[in-house]
Amino acid sequence: MQSAQPSRLSAAARGSFATALGALVATIGSAVGLGNIWKFPYLVGNNGGAAFIILYLVCTLLVGLPVMIAEIMMGRKARANAIQTMRALSPSARQPWWLIGAAGALAAFLIMAFYTEVAGWVFAYVFKAISGAILSTDPQVTSQAFTDLVTSPFQSLLWQWIVLAVISLIIVNGVSKGIEATTKRLIPLLLVMLIIIAVRSLTLPGASQGLAFLFTPDFSKITGAAVLTAMGLAFFKLSIGMGTMITYGSYWKEDQNIPTGTARVMLADLSVSVLAGLAVFPAVFAFGFEPAAGPSLLFITIPSVFASMPFGGVFMTLFFILTAFAATGAMLSLLEVPIAYMNERFAISRVKATLITTGLLAVVGAPAALSSSTLSGVKLFGMNFFDLYDFASSNLLLPIGGLFIAIFVGWFWGRKNVFEALTNSGVLKNEGVVRAFWVIVRFVTPVLVILVLLNGLGIIGG
Repeated sequence: MQSAQPSRLSAAARGSFATALGALVATIGSAVGLGNIWKFPYLVGNNGGAAFIILYLVCTLLVGLPVMIAEIMMGRKARANAIQTMRALSPSARQPWWLIGAAGALAAFLIMAFYTEVAGWVFAYVFKAISGAILSTDPQVTSQAFTDLVTSPFQSLLWQWIVLAVISLIIVNGVSKGIEATTKRLIPLLLVMLIIIAVRSLTLPGASQGLAFLFTPDFSKITGAAVLTAMGLAFFKLSIGMGTMITYGSYWKEDQNIPTGTARVMLADLSVSVLAGLAVFPAVFAFGFEPAAGPSLLFITIPSVFASMPFGGVFMTLFFILTAFAATGAMLSLLEVPIAYMNERFAISRVKATLITTGLLAVVGAPAALSSSTLSGVKLFGMNFFDLYDFASSNLLLPIGGLFIAIFVGWFWGRKNVFEALTNSGVLKNEGVVRAFWVIVRFVTPVLVILVLLNGLGIIGG
């Protein structure tokens, strides 16, 4: 017997996406974030290019996609926030599966605490690009501009608060009029701008080296560490393990095809990542920069690359605007997790829940924002606050949450529930998909997520 504890809001009162397309685009907006524009290109650069992309795709099919399917179908079944979903679907009231939802909500909060700071840098760089302050071919100039930004307590806090204000103004308008309406505008604009920049990058002399780097696999570059990195990236880049997909799944329509929809989200996420690679690497090679520049690729190398091309200021401004768009879609889904819980569990209005959450984030996020300035000397477990939040969420809470989601669905929720969810109670002919999902989520995904967890903890890997 299930221990259903329904939320205090009715399904009608809690809202949902107005259209199936809106649900799909909003979910894509959650998956597409700074990881596509920033993290994916530099990890591809660090791990040899095309072979890593192939490896990442395989890992996505075995790790990221199964967990995303599991989260979406559980959220739609329970029609509740992440914590209440696990309470409602738990086979017994005595089994503490709700802790999975709690871990996801905590992870979403901690990620927002430092992600808003990175997004603040991106927002600041939009204005730096417009003003021409970072339009220089000298990496020392762009490096100094970034250093000046992150070491300024005033600028760090100001841009973080601006980001929180922008996201709050969108999310208080609700699921349909806020999240769905915004992402339906942002995602197409993001794709258009990425295509424009990619086309310009591909027309540069020497761009063919960037294409070869992206699409000519050299499997000698694949190491054990690269495999673990690809698995971790596949897991984290689809916004899984943090309650966002459970929450968004609760807004999906009953007749939506979950396997097809999630596959489209995965392919859209991959497409944006590849487009980002096409925008970055041909230009990087054309002007002789280092493709394995690491995390500094976005804020130090990219401005120098764009400054090297005709009309570089225009294209650099477009690039940072689209990066800000990508960050916004991801942050909306992260902020929705705790807001949905407070709204449903304690009947707090969406406006008040947003103000409470934003206020808490401003307080908890401040140490992360000041990690390179005022609090640079403060260390916990050998890490500053920014790195500590990142480590606790990315290396602990997310893989633990994803692991137990796979275990719960594969070993406790039951094949009958999975079949009903993925076939819409037999309406859809998805039997083959159900069989494949059932095997993978039970036997493959948990093992691979354990490897991701052990790698994140530094127990294995290079």
